[in-house]
Amino acid sequence: MSDSLQRTPLYDLHLSLGGRMVPFAGYEMPVQYRAGVMAEHQHTRNAAGLFDVSHMGQAHLRARSGRVEDAALALERLVPADILSLKTGRQRYTQLTDGKGGILDDLMVSRLGDTLILVVNAACKDADLAHIAAALGEDCIVEPLPDRALIAVQGPQAGAVLARLAPASADMRFMDVAEFEVAGVPCVASRSGYTGEDGFELGMAADGAVRVAEALLAEPEVAPAGLGARDSLRLEAGLCLYGSDIDRETTPIEGALEWSIQKSRRTGGARAGGFPGADIILGQIEGGVSRRRVGIAVEGRAPVRGGARLFADDAGTKQVGHVTSGAFGPTFGGPVAMGYVETAFAATGTPLFAELRGRYLPATVAALPFVAPGFKR
Repeated sequence: MSDSLQRTPLYDLHLSLGGRMVPFAGYEMPVQYRAGVMAEHQHTRNAAGLFDVSHMGQAHLRARSGRVEDAALALERLVPADILSLKTGRQRYTQLTDGKGGILDDLMVSRLGDTLILVVNAACKDADLAHIAAALGEDCIVEPLPDRALIAVQGPQAGAVLARLAPASADMRFMDVAEFEVAGVPCVASRSGYTGEDGFELGMAADGAVRVAEALLAEPEVAPAGLGARDSLRLEAGLCLYGSDIDRETTPIEGALEWSIQKSRRTGGARAGGFPGADIILGQIEGGVSRRRVGIAVEGRAPVRGGARLFADDAGTKQVGHVTSGAFGPTFGGPVAMGYVETAFAATGTPLFAELRGRYLPATVAALPFVAPGFKR
């Protein structure tokens, strides 16, 4: 593989577990292990899968004043979410937007004490952190954390597994954040993930990552899972992949992410607007959009992939949208996809036809998620 690709602290462990390494977002990452994508997907849905997500970008954001409220208000100049109301020990999903209402990246924001912890996507992390530093540098210190690793353990047994290794984790609920040790390694843990299942994302110093991963893998419920399973799991969960389902050409409202914009930031709210593209995004909340991200269930067994065109008729004469992500959904039991369609065709149950190798396969707009979430509320 190219010498220019980076490796996570778990690279040698992946090889020892039979990981098949592929280039992803500038890193050599395991797409699957010996069991294969289907088995890793089902194991995560039924027990617990371990994912290396150390390629993601992590950073601390602190106000120069020392007041976390000032850091929260500063970050609100770049994102449409309510960060000020985020309590310590909690996490929130949001997006970095641009002046046209497009999405520069999506990210997780956690608060621990006087610090906001940001987790951004691997392919965007350098640009994201430079953007945040340029915009907020007068008021805030942005501290990238390149020497941190990130490990996700996901699935209905993840809670029981981590409670054995870190009893303090047992009381956490979905989107809680806490600090504790796992296998003697200090971790920052959030009860969240990218699979639709209960689970945790554990951040730690890079030199402790192997110890934490091996401790988790020593538990009988846990098996390693790669990027392939991660993709089919998040698709069934209706979760966006940046660069595929959302990007600079999509707004949060077109992307059906308005749930992540709290009342305080909307028109009439206490701190309405004030973020890039606010006029466009808040206008779309009030006035609607011409297209929407939807779930798409395709008849048969063949998955339709990103880029496939969607039509209103089986002759392929009236295109009404396109697929942005698609795969076979092992738990769903058939092909699953997401994409954008004209708003008139976005209602659940609307029949569509997906283009696949010159044929037009019957498909239906499906409610998201395809698989009921297992979060611990």
